[in-house]
Amino acid sequence: MQCSWKAVLLLALASIAIQYTAIRTFTAKSFHSCPIPSPVNCSLSQDTDAADRLCDESPTFAYNLSRKTHVLILATTRSGSSFVGQLFNQHFDVFYLFEPLYHVQYTLIPKLTQSKSTTDRRVMLGASRDLLRSLYDCDLYFLENYIKPQPVNHTTDRLFRRGASKALCSPPVCESLGAVDLHLEEGDCVKKCGTLNLTLATESCREHGHVAIKTVRVPEVSDLRALVEDPRLNLKVIQLVRDPRGILASRSETFRDTYRLWRIWDGTGRKPYNLDVTQLTTVCDDFWNSVSTGLNRPPWLKGKYMLVRYEDLARNPMKKTEEIYDFLGIPMDSNVERWIQNNTRGDRSSSKHKYGTVRNSAATAEKWRFRLSYEIVAFTQHACQQVLAQLGYKTAGSEEELKNLSISLVEERDFLPFS
Repeated sequence: MQCSWKAVLLLALASIAIQYTAIRTFTAKSFHSCPIPSPVNCSLSQDTDAADRLCDESPTFAYNLSRKTHVLILATTRSGSSFVGQLFNQHFDVFYLFEPLYHVQYTLIPKLTQSKSTTDRRVMLGASRDLLRSLYDCDLYFLENYIKPQPVNHTTDRLFRRGASKALCSPPVCESLGAVDLHLEEGDCVKKCGTLNLTLATESCREHGHVAIKTVRVPEVSDLRALVEDPRLNLKVIQLVRDPRGILASRSETFRDTYRLWRIWDGTGRKPYNLDVTQLTTVCDDFWNSVSTGLNRPPWLKGKYMLVRYEDLARNPMKKTEEIYDFLGIPMDSNVERWIQNNTRGDRSSSKHKYGTVRNSAATAEKWRFRLSYEIVAFTQHACQQVLAQLGYKTAGSEEELKNLSISLVEERDFLPFS
């Protein structure tokens, strides 16, 4: 039996309507991944039905490709990362987290700081990427897998450096604050806000337009490739670097016990036979590998990577911050501008602790030249010669040249974002 042309037309229109409805339903549906079991409680014997129920009962997080910009500040210890983090922490529409991967490190590898094994340094990368992905989705409950002791009723007083995050020390997360407390010092946050309610923190994260996270616990940008290529994330990486000589000087002063042998060498002029040179060379190797990846401009990093030298930011903080925000496509607000003006012209006495950010930024960037002996500087220059040249840091040929601030040891370089 033959169909009339009207019947064929009706069938075609019905088919188009069904396909359109299916596409709309799919694209409107929230994307989510089944939550990964706690590393403490996971079991290989979990059956498929149980896993399905876990997925069915878990909260879903909206697939948001266009509204939020996710920012990762990739740095190393004592490179100015706390300072850079504040450039995002002060923005009214940025939810900022300070070193959440601390909890992953000290749960999976408690003695990582004493270990020099490459395997140990990378064993936490899979867990770190999973946590970062969850945090960018504003799923702060995922942190509970790593906070010890484990939070009760989604509340904890053990979040590392909570006070370094303005969003976690402000209403509605901190409900006890009055108007006079709007600008809390880090140490006052826990005292006045009490325990952290992760449910309120999750809600606050969702209300912000962007999420920024700072970490010194990811060695290289290539370790982030899975996140950069994740279509659910609009992730952009700010890689912060600093002159290794400045990093060594700062670490020797800040972590006095860990860098005791370096200080002995600096004070006596005699290099200890058991000096741990990997405390220096690991930094240089990580910089070399990571920056080489970024500057080679692989397709997966296009529009996603910006290299920032701490010295450039310290010399002209306002201009460089504007360049960073322009790369991210986020308008820079007056809170950030005000913070820069108030926190880049102070002196050391203005800072209350070793991670303080109130300082004369330009002078701080050069201070290492008077803290290290020329013998240590010469050793560092030889051990890190490749990365010094790569990043545009000049070597000092004598002690006189080292101490002479009229001689710049930083080349003029314009590391343009990969766009």
